[in-house]
Amino acid sequence: MNDDHYRIEVFWYEPDQCWIANVPDLKYCSAHGETPEEAFAEVQIAKQLWLEVAEEMGTPIPEPSSPTPALA
Repeated sequence: MNDDHYRIEVFWYEPDQCWIANVPDLKYCSAHGETPEEAFAEVQIAKQLWLEVAEEMGTPIPEPSSPTPALA
C-alpha cells in the first residue's frame, strides 16, 4: 500500500498554541509542531508507525478516502 495517498490536514490549534497535523483516515493518527512544516514532518513519522503497528497486530488498514494533492 502506498501510504502517500492519505489526506493530511494541518491547522493551528489555539488552546495549545501549536500546529496540528492529522490523518483523518487513520484513527488517532496526529502530531504537532511549532511550524506547519514540523507538524507535517512529524505526522509522516506517526503515519508510518501507525501503519506498521496495524499490520503487525492484524488490524484492518483503511483505504485512503481521498489523496493528498501533490505539492508544487
